[in-house]
Amino acid sequence: MAIGVKALPISFVAHFLAIAGAIMVLVWNISFRGGLAWESTNKSVIFNLHPVLMLIGFIVIGGEAIMSYKCLPLKKPEKKLIHLVLHAIALVLGIFGIYMAFKFHNESNIANLYSLHSWLGIGVIVLYGIQWIYGFLVFFYPGGTSAIRSESLPWHVLFGIFVYVLAVGTAALGYLEKLTFIQNAGVAKYGAEAFLVNFTAIVTILFGTFVILTALCQSPPEDEYSYSAI
Repeated sequence: MAIGVKALPISFVAHFLAIAGAIMVLVWNISFRGGLAWESTNKSVIFNLHPVLMLIGFIVIGGEAIMSYKCLPLKKPEKKLIHLVLHAIALVLGIFGIYMAFKFHNESNIANLYSLHSWLGIGVIVLYGIQWIYGFLVFFYPGGTSAIRSESLPWHVLFGIFVYVLAVGTAALGYLEKLTFIQNAGVAKYGAEAFLVNFTAIVTILFGTFVILTALCQSPPEDEYSYSAI
C-alpha cells in the first residue's frame, strides 16, 4: 500500500531533519554537557555518548535505511544490500549506545533498568535485532522461496514500521527523562539547554514522521510489484 505521492521529495525533508537533529544532539552534549568520552573520571561525559549514538547511530541511520529502499535510483539487489548494511550499522551503534548507558550507571553506582525508557529501549533493540535477522535470512541469504517472501514482505514492512515508531517514542521518553534529571540538578526550566533538549526531541519526532511518510509513499515504478527485497 502506498499513498499517491513520490517518496523522493518527502525524503529530502527527512534528510534535512536528520542533519538538524545530529547537530543539535552534538551541541547539547559537547557544549552543554561537557563533551564525549569512552573513559573518564567525569562519568557524565561517558553517558553523553548514549544520546549521541542512539540518535545519530540508531534513529537517523535506521531511518535512512528505511528510506534508502524507497528512494535510491539503483537496481533492486544494490538497494537491498544498502538497506541491509545501514540497518546493521544502526543496530550495532544502538547496542553500543545502550552499553554506554549501562557503563555510566555501573561506574556511578546507579541502578540499571528502573525506568520505562530503559525497559522500552531494551525491547526496541531486541525487536530490531529480530527484524534484521529475519530479513537477512528470508530476503538476503539463504533466502526464502518466492511464496515465503511475498507472504512475509507486508508483515516485514509493518513490523519494521512498528519497531521504528517505538524507537522514536522511546527516544522522546529519553529526552524527557534526562531533562527532568538535569532540571532537578539545577538547570533552568526555561534556559537555553532546556529549550535545546525539547527542540531536539521535536526534530527527532518530525524526522521519524517523515521517514514513515517516505516508507508509505510511492516507490519508483520498477519496484511496485516485486517482493524480492527486504
